[in-house]
Amino acid sequence: MIALDKSYHSTCHSLAFELLFRNDFDTRGHTVMSKAAKFITRHSETFLAEAQSLSHTGSFGWSVATGEIYWSAETSNIFEYDRTAKPTLEMVLRRTYPDDRDLVQQTRGRASEARADFELEHRLLMPNGSVKHLHVSARALTNSSGDLEFVGAVTDVTAVKEAEEKIRQDGHELRRIVDAIPNIVVVLNPDGQRIYVNRVALEYTGLSIEEMLTESAHARISHPEDMERLREVRQDALIKGLPFEFEQRVRGKDGKYRWYLMRYNPVLDEQEHIVRWYATGTDIEDRKQAEDKIRQSEIELRQILDFAPQHVAVLGHDLNRTLLYANQAVLDYYGLTLDKWRSSDRRKYYHPDDWERLTSEAQSKFLSGLPHEYEARFMGKDGKYRWFLFRWNPLRDEQGQVKRWYATAMDINDRKHAEQRLQNENVALREDVDRFSMFEEIIGSCEPMRQVLKQVTKVASSASTVLILGETGTRKELIARALHRRSNRASRAFVRVNCAAIPQSLIASELFGHEKGAFTGALQRRIGRFESADGGTLFLDEVGDLPMETQIVLLRVLQEREFERVGSNHPISVDVRLIAATNRDLPAAVAAGTFRRDLFYRLNVVPIVVPPLRERAADIPLLVEYFVGRYAKAAGKTIRHIGKQTLKQLTAYNWPGNIRELQNVVERAVILNETDTFFVDESWLKLESAESRPPREGLSTLSDREVEIIEAALADCNGRIAGPSGAAAKLGIPRSTLESKIRRFGINKYALKGQTS
Repeated sequence: MIALDKSYHSTCHSLAFELLFRNDFDTRGHTVMSKAAKFITRHSETFLAEAQSLSHTGSFGWSVATGEIYWSAETSNIFEYDRTAKPTLEMVLRRTYPDDRDLVQQTRGRASEARADFELEHRLLMPNGSVKHLHVSARALTNSSGDLEFVGAVTDVTAVKEAEEKIRQDGHELRRIVDAIPNIVVVLNPDGQRIYVNRVALEYTGLSIEEMLTESAHARISHPEDMERLREVRQDALIKGLPFEFEQRVRGKDGKYRWYLMRYNPVLDEQEHIVRWYATGTDIEDRKQAEDKIRQSEIELRQILDFAPQHVAVLGHDLNRTLLYANQAVLDYYGLTLDKWRSSDRRKYYHPDDWERLTSEAQSKFLSGLPHEYEARFMGKDGKYRWFLFRWNPLRDEQGQVKRWYATAMDINDRKHAEQRLQNENVALREDVDRFSMFEEIIGSCEPMRQVLKQVTKVASSASTVLILGETGTRKELIARALHRRSNRASRAFVRVNCAAIPQSLIASELFGHEKGAFTGALQRRIGRFESADGGTLFLDEVGDLPMETQIVLLRVLQEREFERVGSNHPISVDVRLIAATNRDLPAAVAAGTFRRDLFYRLNVVPIVVPPLRERAADIPLLVEYFVGRYAKAAGKTIRHIGKQTLKQLTAYNWPGNIRELQNVVERAVILNETDTFFVDESWLKLESAESRPPREGLSTLSDREVEIIEAALADCNGRIAGPSGAAAKLGIPRSTLESKIRRFGINKYALKGQTS
């Protein structure tokens, strides 16, 4: 019999180590012992102990005849016993989870009786109440005396078990989410056989999950007229392995059919093999019914349109958009018959300044089949041009292909000439909207921005006043526009006023309008921004720069919902939702006496803080990709790659000018770029952090930050303010705004000449 002495202990260690890394176990004891001896010769016990510790696996030996047990230091650690304590079976059972003790004893008994290897998993209940999961593997050996002994390994698999449980919980949670989606969701195997459908599909069809997973389910719920078409589309797409979609009618449990748009997307493994298909079904019954009504009323509509004063035309879907029909108003305007109008060169009727613009703007929308509109001047039979608003809408067939284009043209000649007098309409703000068209979408998915968008979603539908706070260049106006678009005022005007860009002597007239003769130069009545925004939203940017007298009037408007034009004593009532924004510390301004406390409370109903770009580093790659795409398209360049080092540099930079600064850097890089890979000259980025500058006494955090940005821009521009290379252009703000801020903060622009930042 082999004694459980030090050499045997080493044998146990070695055999346990071999159990860890080999699966081809030798069942003959002397062969194992021979291999163990060779292993011990090659490797020290120290190495083995380290390996056991790293793998959380200990070794043990057990003589069945004597009951004697040996275990390694790592086994002692796993059971949390003192290493000097001599192990016994009673110690093992003491730590064994009560519900698992019978399993451990029965497994040990069967293995001893059969003189066979054994393997099991069980739990330990530790003194502190925690639970561990063990995996035990043991080999049965017979020594020279014929006595049975077991040598094995004990692995702490608690982390694995916890991970498996987490995966199971996540799976249950995901299934609950899928079941809560209002759309039909189906999961298919690579051959297109359904293996899962969500609760919505079961409730709509009235079938059980077992019925839905059968081959016959497709025929039971699909409309007979759709079966052949769907089979061909589906089989072809499944073979190609590409995403596809189609429309079909699906029968509900009430026996009625509804139209659904089914979208299929494949999931690929690392070898590009399809492992799953995910399909979603969206109810489009209402849309299909509307299309049917349009088709049914087309003949009657054509008869009506011939008597309409508005220009109406029907054109083909090809690139030349062949004229199929024009109502009498069209023919009368051009002085042509339908046949002559069809054969004429329509380009000669366009105003020369409009033709090229419309060709570039509208061509892509025609090709993509998107509804769109544009304004253009056309020459009539009298040789004079008039402005028309054209609206184009496609008519599609059941496969979604464009069959016809319907065009209407409204004479807007009088409106075009009166746009200056109609600033209370959105059309009067077209130039302002175009100026900010690049930022109609908020780019960002980081947690700070998600929190901001959650606030926007919650407050947008209310009429409450919102105060947007944030550093300069964080694009606070985007948040204001998002609040407007998601409100019940979205169809009305969104009027923006930059309070810092308007001279103080004119700001009252700008906001509230004036009467003719109210002051020198007031040659006619002027409608103010409040009146223009009636029924819509007024956005006061840089509200912290309002002079005190204007603050008083603004407070009255907020309280009483009425105002008087400059030079008038007649009150005007308005229904305006006010959104204000500033990069100033308004509480500090209130304390300093430069901003009214009561106005601050009126504005600060719902504050929203826009995070600076340095707190949105995760969004920088998205913003860079967005700006590169926009500027490359505008410059007629093709940029296919963004260098990893460039992204790393841009992400690491502090961006004192926030998104506006990032935009300027990307625009400059795109303009200068000569390859299809986007990169930024590292020298453009100012690596000096805000923390390295000495603090300024008496300035708030936001104001201090703004001073640093202005000083950096002035240093870059050698103290120059105006012009394309001046600090105002670099910061993207009007010259008057920058000069106002320089005076307010007491910045010495002359001291910054010759400096670099």
